[in-house]
Amino acid sequence: MQIHAHAVVSGLMLLGTMAMAEQTDIILDVTGQIEDGPAALDREALQSLPPVTIETTTVVTDNVHSFTGFLMRDLLEDLDAQGTHVVATALNDYVVDIPMSDFYDYGVIVAYEMNGVALTRDDKGPLWIVYPRDDHKELQDIRYDYRWVWQLDRLDVR
Repeated sequence: MQIHAHAVVSGLMLLGTMAMAEQTDIILDVTGQIEDGPAALDREALQSLPPVTIETTTVVTDNVHSFTGFLMRDLLEDLDAQGTHVVATALNDYVVDIPMSDFYDYGVIVAYEMNGVALTRDDKGPLWIVYPRDDHKELQDIRYDYRWVWQLDRLDVR
């Protein structure tokens, strides 16, 4: 097997071929307007980003939960993303367009743990876009509820 592009950007492993991606446990593909091209990221690469924990309610669970992950803006900055919005896609092909400004205005995270337990495909994982809805009254609106993408597996920066 030949590996064409293999670079490290701020600790994130970028894999340049699908053959390489299939041999690893890739949980997030990022495409679009990215300086060094598409990125195929595994859990280890994503957990190398500074961890952030927020406590908030959701519209699909009861009570307040603790979510740990990384700031979406940290990921996009590490990849040198240049777009104005991100198209987020879930494993079930749910697709939503999210303005890039959300990630800077609200500290949106991509969670890989809820209440200290790793998210799995059976329970909203392995990744879930989470807004700190209890910290901002405007986030308690259905327009933002649609942007909480569980089972996140793809981002396309546009």
